[in-house]
This record gives sequence, structure tokens and C-alpha cells, in this order.
Amino acid sequence: MSVRGKYIKGPMLVVISAPSGAGKTTICREILNRHNHIKMSVSATTRPKAKGEREGRDYFFMKNKEFETKLEKGWFVEWAKVYGHYYGTPVEQVERHLAKKRVVLFDIDVQGGRSIKSSYPDAVTIFILPPTISELKRRLKTRKRDTKEEIDKRLNHALKEIEMRTKYDYTVVNRDVDAAISQVESILEAESLKTSRNIIKKF
Repeated sequence: MSVRGKYIKGPMLVVISAPSGAGKTTICREILNRHNHIKMSVSATTRPKAKGEREGRDYFFMKNKEFETKLEKGWFVEWAKVYGHYYGTPVEQVERHLAKKRVVLFDIDVQGGRSIKSSYPDAVTIFILPPTISELKRRLKTRKRDTKEEIDKRLNHALKEIEMRTKYDYTVVNRDVDAAISQVESILEAESLKTSRNIIKKF
């Protein structure tokens, strides 16, 4: 655990959202590396398993039929269909983490973030912004994972997501990844010290 984040304690739900290419995944991974008591919420998805991914660690992989059945039964606290695949957060997982007083990190889109905040008003929501749209486009091209058409599609989607940043508690501009990580740590430390999270029954 870094010295800066020594006061980050749970129970606390932390939602981090960003347009594709803004650096959200890198920031989340480093937060988890620095603070082994912070746990990542594992989502369910219907997309194919990528190389190196493991069931229960990266995602809970499901077929469309299974996901839709669980969706009808209210199994997810939030869900979305992104680029043709379902993604969702199991309610049971969230409640289990809260019962164990953990700090839980959610790497989800704005739709999912708003659903979490609606169900859990105390959740801390952070939106990661790229410095500029042109820089975001450059990062997407540098990844060399998408076609020109896919990049254009992601940029159009990014503009819509960026408009939703005002619904979040905090905004962090990722000009420099180390600085952005430090800012996220500062937010979590400040939230951990809130009086509402630290009610003392007897002084």
C-alpha cells in the first residue's frame, strides 16, 4: 500500500468510467497494484474470452441465453449491451464485498456507473477525461487494435460519454498517467475520511 493511500478504507464502492482510450484500465490496474486491499468488481459478459483471461478473475463468461435469463431474475445491479455483447455486475457480488467492508473498484461505462450510483448513493464516481479529443484519437490509433471505421465509431461514442461527466462526483484529466493515479488516490483517501463513513458511536 502506498503512503498516500494509507487511509483508503471500506466499505466503499468506487466507479471509474471513461471513453475508450482515455486510460481508465491502466489507472485501475495501477490502483489495484498499489493497494492490495482494494478489490476489482468482476463483471459478467457474453463476449468471447480473450487470450490469457480467466473465468472469475477477469469476467464471468456467459452465453446470451444465460445472461438474459439472469437479467430477467434481477441478478444484475447494472447491465449494458456494448458493441453487441452484454456486460453486467452481479448484485450478490456487490453485497458480499460490502459485508466484508471492502473498497471495491468498478471499471464500467457511464450507463453502468449511473445505475450503481442510483442503487448505492454513497458510491464514489470518477470520470477519466483525455486531455483533448485529438489526443484521444491519437491513443486509439496507437493501440492498432481497431479499423478506421471502428475508431470513428469509438470517437462518436466517446463524445456522448463525455457529455455525461457532469453526472459524476469527480473528473480527472489524464494528461499524465502517474499524476492521474495520484489524483484518484487523493479522492479515495478524502472519501474514506468523510464523517458520514466514519460514525463514532462513543467518543
